[in-house]
Amino acid sequence: MYHSGNVAQQAAGPATGLLDPKPRDQGRQAPDTEAVFYQRCTWCGTAMYHRVLCPVCRGSELRTERSEGTGTVRHATVVHRNTPAARNVSLIEMTEGFVLRGRVMGPLIGIHGGDRVRLSTAKDPVRGEPVFQLVDEPYRAWT
Repeated sequence: MYHSGNVAQQAAGPATGLLDPKPRDQGRQAPDTEAVFYQRCTWCGTAMYHRVLCPVCRGSELRTERSEGTGTVRHATVVHRNTPAARNVSLIEMTEGFVLRGRVMGPLIGIHGGDRVRLSTAKDPVRGEPVFQLVDEPYRAWT
C-alpha cells in the first residue's frame, strides 16, 4: 500500500522543527543569522549538535539553545579531494560541550589541535559548514 509523504511527517512528531532555531522576539532585535544553534537534553543536560535523540540517555525532549561561538580545535586535517585547492576540515569542541565539524580560516599548516577559535560565519556558502577564525596566536613550546 502506498502512503503519502504526510504519514512520514506525522510519524516524525515534534522533532520535525527541532533543528530550525526559533527567531527571537521581532520587537527586540532581528533573528541571529550568524549563530550556531545546538540542542540540550532536558533530562540529563547533555549538549549535542543536530541530533534527534540524546546520545547519553536517549531522551527526545531537547531544547534549542544559541552557542556563544567560541571553542577549541580538537582535530584538524587538510583535504585535497573534490576541491580545486586544499581545504581545512576540523572538529571543534564548543565551550558549551558539543562537538561539530567546520572549517578554520588561516594557513593550513598553522591550524592544530588545542587552538582557540571563534565563529566567523555560521555557514560556508559552498559547503554549508560553520567557518571559524583563530582567536589568538597559540603558544607552541619548542617549535
